[in-house]
Amino acid sequence: MLSSLHIRNYILIDALDVTFPDGLVIITGQTGAGKSIILGALSLLMGGKADASVISAGNGNCMVEGEFDLSSEKVREVLELNDIDWDGGHLIIRRTISSVGRSRSFINDVPVSVGVLSEISSMLIDIHSQHQSLMLSDKTYQLSVLDAFAGNGALLASCREKWKRLHDLRSELEDRKTRLASLLSEREYNSASLSGLVAAGLRDGELTELEEEQRTLANAEEIKSLLTGARELLNPSNDVSSPVSSSLKEAERCLSKAGPFLPAAENLVSRLESARIEIDDVLGEVETLDSSVLVSEERLALVEDRMSLLYELMRRHGVSSEAELIAVRDSLARTVDDTTGLEESIKETEKELSRTQFLYEQVCAELSASRAKAAPGLAASILDKLHYLELDRALFDIRLISCNGGATGADTVVFLFDAAGKSLADVAKCASGGEISRIMLSIKAIMAGLQDMPVLVFDEIDTGVSGSVADRMGSVICRMAGGMQVFAITHLPQVAAKGRAHFLVSKTAGDKGDVSSIKELSPEERVMEIARMLSGAQVTPEAVANARTLLG
Repeated sequence: MLSSLHIRNYILIDALDVTFPDGLVIITGQTGAGKSIILGALSLLMGGKADASVISAGNGNCMVEGEFDLSSEKVREVLELNDIDWDGGHLIIRRTISSVGRSRSFINDVPVSVGVLSEISSMLIDIHSQHQSLMLSDKTYQLSVLDAFAGNGALLASCREKWKRLHDLRSELEDRKTRLASLLSEREYNSASLSGLVAAGLRDGELTELEEEQRTLANAEEIKSLLTGARELLNPSNDVSSPVSSSLKEAERCLSKAGPFLPAAENLVSRLESARIEIDDVLGEVETLDSSVLVSEERLALVEDRMSLLYELMRRHGVSSEAELIAVRDSLARTVDDTTGLEESIKETEKELSRTQFLYEQVCAELSASRAKAAPGLAASILDKLHYLELDRALFDIRLISCNGGATGADTVVFLFDAAGKSLADVAKCASGGEISRIMLSIKAIMAGLQDMPVLVFDEIDTGVSGSVADRMGSVICRMAGGMQVFAITHLPQVAAKGRAHFLVSKTAGDKGDVSSIKELSPEERVMEIARMLSGAQVTPEAVANARTLLG
């Protein structure tokens, strides 16, 4: 139950702290007094849209807080999943809105998202506002009522799961078929590209080697001339000059003879020997290089042709190295070969799709059978309540119609009604405002016995009725309050007289403008309020007497 409500700076409410009892709580007040404002505050606790416009003038922020006492295991499970303390079933739900329109939500002082707030509060409060009577014409709502009556929760969960899996599999299959068609259309081009790359015999680092060889071959004659010049200088071939090595050896011999007389000369001998050995080694390498350099126009042409091929392949495939070219080759190989694996994947997906389709159709059939079995009982229960609400000749029936499958199965439902007991028609097309109010109350009364909902709020569900019908609607609402807390916002004295507690919403002029407030009425104040509802602005003695009679 909602044990208390605290509001600060919300529209016309500066400060409100009110405690509610269990059972049937009546809320009345003149039109425009602010009853809808209190409903709006409750909707904020349920995760409704919030913006800065709800903050009362001259204030920086607003706050709405509700305290609940409950024993719902479903709520406890959701709280534990979100690491929120159960606290023995005592919940404090608070929502604040800043001047820039940002809202923050808390449950037992733990910050939560609006999604979590909505999930939990939807298990706590069911608000039936005036516009929700229009839901009676909504086929989705009608189907949800039948499913709740039939106890189809588990079947619906299974149906939604299989429908989602069907949707996912169809998307996967379409994507894979599209990809396969693309691969097949490009296969010839990819195969030709792959053949060219395979035929090229690619090797990482080859281009660098070719570029070095090309530079050598292109300059072979100049290189040989330079090497020959170096060799002649180190080892002259004419008779006049002697090899550098011989000259060094002779100098070494001379210094060696001078050694006994000049010790410093002895040190120069070893240095000359090292120089002579190094020069002999250099001369050998020059001769080797000279012999390795070929002057070959044919080899140069082959190298340049190979380089041109590699450059062309890199340009064609948009890469800058042999390693990247090899990666392109390997990728094309996988792409060309991928169609076989993709075709197998498509076959497996089609098999799974077929299996899932079978399971989906099976659960749809179970749902249809359950709905068909429950529909007469639900129709009879609604009709029984309609007869009690003085639609004595009314007919009510529920018709199932097969339709294309969806998340809730392969059925749509139509609620059929006729107040005169003659010809059934779609309730959305034939019921008057007062009849819709009675039908909705009948449905809510049935649903209240099926759902573990602690708080139910009726916002003038009795619109369009009066007299004895209003009295009977009040009795139905009162019976519902035997198993839950029910708030009834009403303009009908017959309904207002049924409540355990009666709260009056009023609006007064304040320093900053009109201010709405709510207070619980004493027994005598309650008599006078019901008398006002009976007689209007001027309360007559007869209205007071009638009010006392209604209150018993």
